[in-house]
Amino acid sequence: MIEIKMPRLSDTMEEGAVAAWHKKPGERVEVGDVLVEIETDKATMDYEAYEAGTLSEILVAEGDTVAIGTPIAMLDNGKDSPAPAPAPAPAPVEATPAPEPAASVSPAPSPAPSPAPAVAASSSRTVSRAVPENRGADGQFASPLVRRLAREHGLDLSGIRGSGPGGRIIRADLDSLVGAPAGPATPAPRHVARPVVATGPIVDARRASQEVPVTKARRVIARRLSESAQTIPHFYVTSVADAEVLTQMRADLNEQAVDKDLAKVSVNDLIVRAVALALREHPEVNASYLGDDSKVMQLHNRVNVGVAVASQHGLVVPVIVDADLKSVYEIGAETKSLAAQANGKGLSIEQMSGGTFTVSNLGMYGVEEFTAIINPPEGAILAVGATTREAVIVGDQIVPRHRMRMTLSADHRIIDGALAAQFLRTLTAFIEHPWRIVAAEA
Repeated sequence: MIEIKMPRLSDTMEEGAVAAWHKKPGERVEVGDVLVEIETDKATMDYEAYEAGTLSEILVAEGDTVAIGTPIAMLDNGKDSPAPAPAPAPAPVEATPAPEPAASVSPAPSPAPSPAPAVAASSSRTVSRAVPENRGADGQFASPLVRRLAREHGLDLSGIRGSGPGGRIIRADLDSLVGAPAGPATPAPRHVARPVVATGPIVDARRASQEVPVTKARRVIARRLSESAQTIPHFYVTSVADAEVLTQMRADLNEQAVDKDLAKVSVNDLIVRAVALALREHPEVNASYLGDDSKVMQLHNRVNVGVAVASQHGLVVPVIVDADLKSVYEIGAETKSLAAQANGKGLSIEQMSGGTFTVSNLGMYGVEEFTAIINPPEGAILAVGATTREAVIVGDQIVPRHRMRMTLSADHRIIDGALAAQFLRTLTAFIEHPWRIVAAEA
């Protein structure tokens, strides 16, 4: 008997939802059969069986969301290894030898290595990625969320065995412990009172309200953005760039693209390339904060720029890997391909993982300036407004010029104001001297 658990499909995933079961209890399962569709904060993935057997029991129904590591089904592979009933692990006690062996009850055997879950991600749609370590001063391997919960509830992580990759302690490992009585010196967690939303037949009728289902993807997006806004100390720096030469250069590049049978270049493609080059000059911005208990932060040696896309399925952020090593034409073609896949809900976890910085551009909607929320675990995000013509003083004359406003949202725990300002100054210089964006060496 094999226990199938909710897997971790991305570095930010903490829970997943069962979108659809493709097998029913009692049905035969062959190697390669699609067992279940798992919906995460980034995509919906097919999971396939790598071992044959009979689906014995479904533990998590369609539409339900559970933490990673939670059993979702049982697969009977014909081997005499029944899965143990889930129960909290008892505290270790000294074994007392029995006078004689009992015939009806056997002592619990020594823990054996858990069998691997009988599922594997489709190789055509995803590639497994290593989860970065996050060890605190106590040497325990745990996520920042787990450490925060441990502090709030007075839990000692040293006695907890993690069920995550490499023995990492994850949120699911604390489910049976959160809420347990803490020591007398541990203060109770503070709760913020939230206003009650006024609703009811009279109010709803006056507002002509109707209930619209919130998708699982939207609920996950809402939760992650709330956590980002509440846990990351954002600060914002805005710069205005003269984009007159960039606008003309883009027109020239697109004329050449037609002759060379290349994809046309958008303003956003030029910005992504400029951001990648600016990150190369300021690697401290291309970084991630691992948590208050971590003695290190991560500086990323690859520049992977995420591009926020408002698809018909919700906000997604496909990633342009090694954006600093690609030409503007390559970035343009890849961005268009990823955006088309996003609208068809065809993006894989791999295509949305590993970002080190994000660009969010609302200029095409006529928005001149806005601020964006950081996409964890990244350290910053750039909000780009529309390129508009404004009256600008050049020398002693007032002339019309194309101008662009860019606002950097930065994690103040690792990025100070001076560093953010230096990064924006470098980025602005690339925008105002755009041939450097095209001519820069990979």
